Amino acid sequence: MTDFTKILDKAKELETKMKESQEKIKNIQVEGTSGSNSIKVTLNGENEMIKISLSDEVMKEDKVIIEDLIMAAHNNAKTELKSKTSEEISKSTNGFGFPGLKWPF
Repeated sequence: MTDFTKILDKAKELETKMKESQEKIKNIQVEGTSGSNSIKVTLNGENEMIKISLSDEVMKEDKVIIEDLIMAAHNNAKTELKSKTSEEISKSTNGFGFPGLKWPF
């Protein structure tokens, strides 16, 4: 019976740590760039775009090029956000015996 109690205690501890991580993730902000930093996109931890910055030089480009650069900067930011989110989740699950746990599930 003691082993089951330990498992429940660990599960409660994991739940608490996951809730803490979710709050920390909400506060994460990452920046993705493209075109030699001529376009910058900032995402928050909920994958919402909260800022976009275009340099004066890039505004001289064709619309299609600007659109491609915005997509590239956004994708760059998403990659960075995924990395930061995974890092935060792994901090929470460290020591709980969940190797390979990935976020989102």
